[in-house]
Amino acid sequence: MTDPIQALKDLQPTQEFFIGIDSDGCVFDTMEIKHKECFTPMFIKHFHLQAASKYAREVWDFVNLYSKTRGTNRFPALVRSLQLLAARPQVQARGVRIWETAPLEAWIKRESKLGNVALKQEVASGNHALELVLAWSIAVNQAIEDLVEGVPPFPLFRESLARMNQRADVIVVSQTPTEALVREWTEHGVDRQVRFIAGQELGTKTEHIRFAAGGKYAPGRMLMIGDAPGDYKAAQGNGALFYPINPGDEEASWKRLHDEALNRFFAGRYAGDYEAGLIREFDAHLPEKPSW
Repeated sequence: MTDPIQALKDLQPTQEFFIGIDSDGCVFDTMEIKHKECFTPMFIKHFHLQAASKYAREVWDFVNLYSKTRGTNRFPALVRSLQLLAARPQVQARGVRIWETAPLEAWIKRESKLGNVALKQEVASGNHALELVLAWSIAVNQAIEDLVEGVPPFPLFRESLARMNQRADVIVVSQTPTEALVREWTEHGVDRQVRFIAGQELGTKTEHIRFAAGGKYAPGRMLMIGDAPGDYKAAQGNGALFYPINPGDEEASWKRLHDEALNRFFAGRYAGDYEAGLIREFDAHLPEKPSW
């Protein structure tokens, strides 16, 4: 069986340009349903947060949807959420016991492929402290598979993708499990319009772009499209340009990409003031600190 990471590294340019695209919240309007109906209920159930469910929901939504950590991998997001929850006076007053995150933090530090495959191996090797995290993560995936369907791409995505494919090699760059990505892209018939679908098991988004495109395309010929600061970070880490899909204004963002930004990118007129203005606008959409 071909190693998927090696397959990503073996990709060779067929076009002058390279474009990486995030999936959840960027192509598909699935962030809200996945987090509010799948992640959060399993967060409350598995970490025994029923007595503080209101605050658990607020914290999870802030970390994963409405702040600068939006779109981060689920395991660092879990650490951040539990730590924020533990610091809330209302939770402390209720005497709710918050799971200790140190074992998970230690695993995150030494593991770059933050997915269930690597976590199962870690638990099987004797790290029983992470059994709860694995059970939660498996339950989340099952809930998503059971519930999330029939959510089409944002308007003008298909038309934009068709234009991208005329001049660029396009891949999916995501921290969603690959199995879910393939299922969603296949459901809507767009899986064959990208050269590769890279999920969390293949490393970070920064690594995905480096494996697929590093040293293979000329400066100014690489673009990352995403809806989260982590997507911008992945672009920066590879010397790529960044186009933001602004949370809450996704339709307008895709229209601007289709009508204007793609033309600028292919014409070499994207970098500089134009990109900087888009990034400033994007940055203003997501706060860094919670309001509570």
